[in-house]
Amino acid sequence: MNPPRERIFNVPGVVVALIALLLGIHLFAAYLLTIAQTNELLALFAFSPLRYAEVAPPWLPNWWGPQIWTFVTYAFLHADLGHLFFNFVWLLAFGPPIARRFGARRFLVFCAATAAAGALAHLVMHIGEFAPMIGASAAISGMMAAAMRFVFQRGGPLGLLGRGEQESYQVPAASLAVMLRDPRILAFLAVWFGVNIIFGMGAVSMPGTEGSVAWEAHIGGFLAGLLGFSLFDPVRPAAPDTEPEPSTITTDDDPIRRQ
Repeated sequence: MNPPRERIFNVPGVVVALIALLLGIHLFAAYLLTIAQTNELLALFAFSPLRYAEVAPPWLPNWWGPQIWTFVTYAFLHADLGHLFFNFVWLLAFGPPIARRFGARRFLVFCAATAAAGALAHLVMHIGEFAPMIGASAAISGMMAAAMRFVFQRGGPLGLLGRGEQESYQVPAASLAVMLRDPRILAFLAVWFGVNIIFGMGAVSMPGTEGSVAWEAHIGGFLAGLLGFSLFDPVRPAAPDTEPEPSTITTDDDPIRRQ
């Protein structure tokens, strides 16, 4: 009897479901709503610092509901298919290792938390401005940062989509002190922050990011994923001065700125 064939793309169901949801929302807004209805949707669910001003324009809802939910709902909206596809590529790259390690429930809460952190960073830098923002990049930036905490560890996953061996996602995470001594991680950080600064300044653009880029939200989500990783990680840390061994894991099942 032949052994079962290895799946080429072994993407966790929660990541597939998230991609399907993002695509469904975009297609609904782009092809089933009128321009006026789309503007109403953006006014209600996109993130805008002006919503928190003492006197917001009448067309921008600023009661307590949108002031709370837009910290997350903006991440479900995208400007066009190019913007959406660009985020899909990075979601497929960094979502699977985080979903496998955290489990579905922790993964979704983590996404919401890093999206909110990105919105908070955008709010602080644009207080009182219109500066509307949509896109899932802050949450994806958080996934990148979280992945750095364990994918470089001995026995950890390094493939783009991974082969799915659960043990490789259970290695104890590196401490921040250890990470900052790893030249691979330092190089990644330098490139990541450099790219965000370049695109944030508008010196370069790429497909899916034309126009103003909310680079502050990227950094907010990234720092939240990096520093808040331990709050979500179900894997026990390695004992000090011992060789890391695989651990056990418990899983829970302005123009609009693109980011």
